Amino acid sequence: MDQKTIDLVAFDERHLDGAVLLSREAGWPHRREDWAMLLALSHGFVALQGDAVVGTAMLTPFGDDDATVNTVIVAANMRGRGLGRKLMGAVLQACGTRECRLTATADGLPLYEKLGFVATHEIRQHQGIPTPLPADTANEAMELEWVGAETFPTIAALDLEALGMDRRPLLRLLAEAGRMVVLREAGRIVGYAALRPFGRGEVIGPVVAKTLKEAQSLMSFLIASRPGAFLRVDTAEWRELSPWLSARGLVGVGGGIVMDRNATGRQPSGPAKPFALASQALG
Repeated sequence: MDQKTIDLVAFDERHLDGAVLLSREAGWPHRREDWAMLLALSHGFVALQGDAVVGTAMLTPFGDDDATVNTVIVAANMRGRGLGRKLMGAVLQACGTRECRLTATADGLPLYEKLGFVATHEIRQHQGIPTPLPADTANEAMELEWVGAETFPTIAALDLEALGMDRRPLLRLLAEAGRMVVLREAGRIVGYAALRPFGRGEVIGPVVAKTLKEAQSLMSFLIASRPGAFLRVDTAEWRELSPWLSARGLVGVGGGIVMDRNATGRQPSGPAKPFALASQALG
């Protein structure tokens, strides 16, 4: 790669249209709105050849201790020239000492391993138009309801306990872009799930709950609210959830490998855990 022809600059709104074109070339479903949400949360970098965006990478911080690396894309005609490593260098410099996670494809694994990332687990993507659900007697026994901004502090605290990361900026944007449902137990919020537009349709996630049954009830509530809609779920709990999701018309279509760098070994403090991700980019 002729370094004189490539400029690495901070990602801003001027680059959104070029990023959309780049992600379409890569076969990703991201809309301009999806890129804009990532940009609002992240420190981004773009590689420019003239005015053309030929590479992107973003670092999304969660507080002072955690971050995700995402949207690492290099134009097809620029691959194999070191541009991906250059973008990752900028991202990791911005990351500093934070524990850093990303979701890798098989093609990206060798580069990320060289940069100190270690594979931890697999996630799977399910998507489709759900089949109509029969009356869910389990849901009838659970207190599920749509909520607004008044519950945000409680949802944010539950999310922090479940993941050990401060994701308040992300949760605010998810609530603004879509809707949230909570599960109550004796009047207390013990689980939540989000539904928002993304790509070809809508994403269910995050889903945070104490048990698989509670997570399924939250997802059933959201699926039932969107008859005929194209829905997507990304999950690390695929051994338990994949058969259930497939039976509801959300078929498995691949996934990725979660990798970690600067791992601290910190453990979440609460009984709830994440059953579905906000996205592969954001965890």
